[in-house]
Amino acid sequence: MSAAEATAAQGSEPGPVRPGGLLDVLGVASVVLDTDGRIVLWSPQAEELFGYTAQEALGRHAARLMVHEQHLELVGKLFADVMRTGQSWAGGFPVKHKDGSTRLVEFRNMRLLDDHGDVYALGLAADQSTVRRLEQDVALSERMVKQSPIGYAVLDTGLRYVSVNPALEKINGVPAAEHLGRTLREVLPMLNSEPVLADARRVLDTGVPVIDNILVGRTPADPDEDHTWAHSLYRLEDATGNVLGVAVTVVDITEQHQDALRAEAARRRLAVIADASARIGTTLELDRTACELAEVAVPELADVAAVDLLEAVVEGRPSTLGPAESAVIRALAVRPQDGSHAVRAADPPGATARYEPDRLVTQCVRSGEAVLVPQVKDDDLPRIARSPEAAELLGRAGLHSYLAVPLIARGEVLGALDLKRTRNPAPFDQDDVVLARELAARAAVQIDNARWYQNARNTALTLQRSLLPSHPPLTTGLEVASRYQPAGATSEVGGDWFDVIPLDGGRTALVVGDVMGSGISAAATMGRLRTATTTLAALGLDPALLLEHLDKTTSALDHSIATCVYAVHDPHLRQCRIANAGHLPPARVRPGRPPELLDLPTGVPLGVGGIAFSTVTVDFEPGDELVFYTDGLVETRCHSLDERLDFLLSLLDDPARPLEDTCDLLLRTLHHPDNHDDVALLIARSQKLP
Repeated sequence: MSAAEATAAQGSEPGPVRPGGLLDVLGVASVVLDTDGRIVLWSPQAEELFGYTAQEALGRHAARLMVHEQHLELVGKLFADVMRTGQSWAGGFPVKHKDGSTRLVEFRNMRLLDDHGDVYALGLAADQSTVRRLEQDVALSERMVKQSPIGYAVLDTGLRYVSVNPALEKINGVPAAEHLGRTLREVLPMLNSEPVLADARRVLDTGVPVIDNILVGRTPADPDEDHTWAHSLYRLEDATGNVLGVAVTVVDITEQHQDALRAEAARRRLAVIADASARIGTTLELDRTACELAEVAVPELADVAAVDLLEAVVEGRPSTLGPAESAVIRALAVRPQDGSHAVRAADPPGATARYEPDRLVTQCVRSGEAVLVPQVKDDDLPRIARSPEAAELLGRAGLHSYLAVPLIARGEVLGALDLKRTRNPAPFDQDDVVLARELAARAAVQIDNARWYQNARNTALTLQRSLLPSHPPLTTGLEVASRYQPAGATSEVGGDWFDVIPLDGGRTALVVGDVMGSGISAAATMGRLRTATTTLAALGLDPALLLEHLDKTTSALDHSIATCVYAVHDPHLRQCRIANAGHLPPARVRPGRPPELLDLPTGVPLGVGGIAFSTVTVDFEPGDELVFYTDGLVETRCHSLDERLDFLLSLLDDPARPLEDTCDLLLRTLHHPDNHDDVALLIARSQKLP
C-alpha cells in the first residue's frame, strides 16, 4: 500500500496491509509439542534457527533433539511446570544446532488447549544475540529521543501524532498526551502549520527528506513572542518497505536566527554606507548631491525619500527656529520619480513650502533630532504632509511608516532627509534610524560643501560678469560677436575675459586674456587687468609696449600670471597689429582661402617679467574674420592641442556665416564636458568703410 493510499484510508475501516519487518528481523521460530514432549509442529523459521528440517524434527522428543544431556533434567522440569500450571516461561537457553554448534536462544514457552481439550506446549524461539541487539537499539533510541534537547515526533500516514518526546512538549507548550491522535493544526491552531504539513505530505509521497526548513510563529509555550524553528522530516519505513509515517525533528533557532538577522542588517547598513561614500558628493552641485542622497536611500532604506533644505540655509542666513515658528523649506530632490501618490504628495524639487510648527519635519529641523513614527495612523498624516491634499495622497499611497532625520553639518541644521515606506511592509525601527542618521551625517557635509561652494561660485560669477562687457560697443569698420561661458559646476569660475575698446581715428582694440587660477581672486585680478588694459589702450600705445606695461602691472598683483592677445584694428590701413603674451594664436578666416592660425611670436605670460614682446602686422581686408579664444574652448584631456586646433579651423569653413551662429557652433562643438574651464570667445569681421 502506498503512502498516499494509507493516508486516504485514515478514518475508514483498516484493510489488510503487508506484514511488518520486525518478526522477519527476529526470525521467530514456532515449535508445538504434545504432552510427551514430541514435536508435532515445526515452522520454517525453526528449521532455519535449529538446522533440522520438518521431516527430521516432527515426531521426535524436542529435548533429545535440541538440548545437551546435562540440561535434560532441567528442561524436563520446566516443561512439566508449564504443562501442569499453565504459566508460561521465558528465558535464554543453550540449544544444539544440527551442525554441532551451540546457540543461545531466547525462548517463550506456554501451554495450549485445543477445542477437543487436548493440551500442547508452544515454544517461540529467537536467536538471543539478535533479540539483545534489538533491545539495545530500542533502549538506546528511546533514551536518546527522551533526553534529546531536539524535539522529536512521529506522525502516522494520516499526519497525526503517534509519539512526542519531552523536548517537543516543551517547545509546543502542550502535553504529549494532548498530541496523540491529533494533527499539527489541531494541536497548534495559532501556528501557520500548512508549510510543515505540505512538507510532510511530500515526504510521504516521495520519500525525499526535508532538511532544516524554517518556520516562524508562536506556540502556547510563548504566545507573546515569535520563535523560529528549523524542522526536518523523513519517511519511516519498516524492513520490508511498509510506510509507517513521518519522523519530525524540531530545533528552536530563534536566537541564532535573530543573530543572523542582526548580522545581515549590519552587513546591509555597511553596504549602504559604503555605497553612500562612493555615490554622494561626486560633484559640488547642491541639487546633484541631494539627488545622490535620495538615490542611495531608495529602495534600500525607504520607498520614497525627499531631501529638503531650510530656505534660510540656502540663502546663507541662520537657520534657528523658535517653538512657534514655521519652517520654510526648499525641496532639492525626491526619489523615485515614478509619479506615485506618495511622490506626488512630496514638494517638487525647486519648490519652496511653509511647514507649520506642528509638522513632524518642522519638529525635526527645529530640534535637530530624528522623528520616528513606526506605525502611521490616519491622524498622523496631517502632521506629515504639508497640506490636506498631500495627506490624502499619502493615505492613498498606503503610507504606514515614517522617519525624518536632520541634516547637520558643522553644528548647523541644514534641513531634513524625509523617508516613507509604502510598499516595504516592515516598519522603520531603531536600526533604520541609526542607518538614516549615518547617511544624513555623511551627506550633510557634502551638501554643506556644495552650498558654500555654490555661494562662492555665484559671488565670483557675479563679479566676473559685472567686469565683462555685456554687449561689445559699436566700432568703425568692425562687426563683433562674443561669448563668455563660466566653468562647469565642479570647478570655480576662472579669470577669462575679452574686451572691445574704441580708439582714436576709428581704430579698435581687441583683447582676449586668461588669468591663471580660479574663484574670486582670479575674477578680481581679471578686473584689474581689464581696467589697466582699457587705460593703456587710450594712450594709443603699440601692442607690444602695452603688453610690457601690463606685464609690470601683473607682477605687482601678488604673483599673478595671465596670458593675453592684444590687437589693434585700423580700418583705413586694412591691417591689424597684434602682440601675444603666452596666449593661443588667433585664427584668421578669409573668403576663398582656408582658415589659418596666425604665425605670431608666442611671448611669455604676463607677470613673468624681463622679456620683451613683439608686434606683428597682418592684413585684415573687408570680409576677413579674426577669432580670439581662451584655452577652455579647445583643450581636452584626451586629445592633443594640435588636433583640437585643427578641429577649430575645420569649423571655420563658411566666412559668410553670421558671427553669432559661429560663436554658438564653436561653443557647442568644441567645449568638451571634461574641460571644466572658463571660455572667452571674440570674433571680429572687417567691414568696408562708408
